[in-house]
Amino acid sequence: MTTFKLQAGDRFPGLEVSGDDGVRDLSKPLGTSDWMMVVVYRGRHCPMCTRYLNRLEGFVAELAEVGVDVAAVSADSRAQLARHREKLDVTFPLFHGLSVAQMKELGLYISDPRSPQETDHPFSEPGLFVINEHGTLQVVDISNNPFVRPALATLVSGLRWIRDPQNDYPIRGTHPYANQR
Repeated sequence: MTTFKLQAGDRFPGLEVSGDDGVRDLSKPLGTSDWMMVVVYRGRHCPMCTRYLNRLEGFVAELAEVGVDVAAVSADSRAQLARHREKLDVTFPLFHGLSVAQMKELGLYISDPRSPQETDHPFSEPGLFVINEHGTLQVVDISNNPFVRPALATLVSGLRWIRDPQNDYPIRGTHPYANQR
């Protein structure tokens, strides 16, 4: 089976999703940040997602220091997100309603619920995208299950290093033949 996957160095597509303040394009940072981190999570039904998002909160200030805005999105409904917020202690914006078409455009793995008790819709497996000031993917992490995600301390430390102009660090993984079979 062949599926589309976004590659490092690709232009990140516009990603319009719904949140408390209306629709926002997550491809663009807000405020003084010029980079954007988009965390795609499975949804309210996933306790690992809840823990990951709560851990991410501890790095938001450090990410802001290096000019990286943060937002998270899932395929959950507005009501499911509202219930999920009861378990979350985060200040970064959360969005809902990620469509299957958007999941495909991002190259995410998509799963169906195992039962109605899990959730009531297809959902994406975890993905994390860091978009630089040119709208280009600097970092891409896509998983097919909830157990594999970037270690946040390592990721944030790496982004701090990448953002330091003295390091002149390029986008990695862009060799022209690396992604061909």
